[in-house]
Amino acid sequence: MRFYWLIWLARHIGEYGYSHGPLRGAIGTVAVLLAALLIGVVLWRRTRAAAVTAAGLTCVVGVGWLALH
Repeated sequence: MRFYWLIWLARHIGEYGYSHGPLRGAIGTVAVLLAALLIGVVLWRRTRAAAVTAAGLTCVVGVGWLALH
């Protein structure tokens, strides 16, 4: 099932925002992951559940935004 998903993604990569090239897609994804990491680290001392939730939500929303815009 995992391989099928990768094949599907490779076929439809032009339909998402990553069609501008792998370098731009990689830079944007790394920026989103670093932002999520920063949010998680900042919130870690206050509440760990909020840190994990905020970091996960940041990843999902950021990568989703990159993929669809």
